[in-house]
Amino acid sequence: MALSIGIVGLPNVGKSTLFNALTKKSVDAQNYPFCTIDPSVGVVPVPDERLQKLAEFSGSKKILPAVIEFVDIAGLVEGASKGEGLGNKFLSNIRETDAILEMIRIFPIVGGGTEITHVYGDIDPLRDIKVINMELILADLDSVDKRIEKLNRDVKQHKKEAIAETALLQKYKAALEEEKMANTVELSKEESEIAKHFQLLTQKKFIYGLNRRSGAVNMDESHPEEFKKVLDHIAEMGAGYVVIDAKTEEELKDLDKEEKEEIKRDFGESHTEDGLDKLIQEAYKLLGLMTYFTTGPQETHGWTVPVGSTGPRAGRAIHTDFEAKYIRAQVIEWDKLLAAGTFGKAREAGTLRTEGKEYIVQDGDVIEFLV
Repeated sequence: MALSIGIVGLPNVGKSTLFNALTKKSVDAQNYPFCTIDPSVGVVPVPDERLQKLAEFSGSKKILPAVIEFVDIAGLVEGASKGEGLGNKFLSNIRETDAILEMIRIFPIVGGGTEITHVYGDIDPLRDIKVINMELILADLDSVDKRIEKLNRDVKQHKKEAIAETALLQKYKAALEEEKMANTVELSKEESEIAKHFQLLTQKKFIYGLNRRSGAVNMDESHPEEFKKVLDHIAEMGAGYVVIDAKTEEELKDLDKEEKEEIKRDFGESHTEDGLDKLIQEAYKLLGLMTYFTTGPQETHGWTVPVGSTGPRAGRAIHTDFEAKYIRAQVIEWDKLLAAGTFGKAREAGTLRTEGKEYIVQDGDVIEFLV
């Protein structure tokens, strides 16, 4: 499965700048609202040092990492759900994504000709979160109302599926009208299956990208108590967050890891780790995902699957036939394979083993499927 994340936020908070850094793909990110008027999509490899080591072990001709798809849309503003601005026109482009990355600005409006305008004229992350989330809630409410109306005829004809779907939509409608996100609604197992077809925006998992700026006095430093309220609010929503300097990440996007760390140290950054890597790791954690590998002379490949996947379920990431026709698999932890030196020696040591349909795949497993 390929993880997909939609990027939303107010104009001039760093959405397109982050997108550029992530994808190394140029989209217009000038200092004025609504410059990104067409959705941009980029496929980003998931950084994983284990891939290179396994490829060297196998003498692989190709390395194919797991990937994340990022979708960048135009900036949203208050009133977007009623036609203000341009962002609302593109919300349909992120309805099929797995999660939403909401960019929030915590860097200041500074002088000296380096002003980055803000649509509200000042920096208030908590306000910005509430504005964006309200627009997403209103967009979902509109979708729910339209779906209920469409099902009305089938409900009158006493069709069970339509009745069940409408009942769930009414639960969502009640929450949305109370200005609550759809992901706050508790669902039964049966309702969860029905809900997958709705593609509500606020039904998704959320990650907040708190965008700071190197060399500036950011809100986490200038107003730590207010900033803590932002983090508490994010925690209350059950969302994840990462503090990231999108501009610096964009400027350093073509450098390797060691060069990035050295330059960040020169900037005086106390944290020199790759902000983009942190973002991807947070996405995996929030969505309950992990990576397993296949490796051989032709290619070493990383595959993304949900934590807790059985052998057959993990095989689906390669091809649906692998799930349907799964018999057994040869499995070994990636580091134990490298330590053994060869598959044959791993088999002799008992670290390469045969697993059946009930096996729960672990992060870092190297698997050969027998179908």
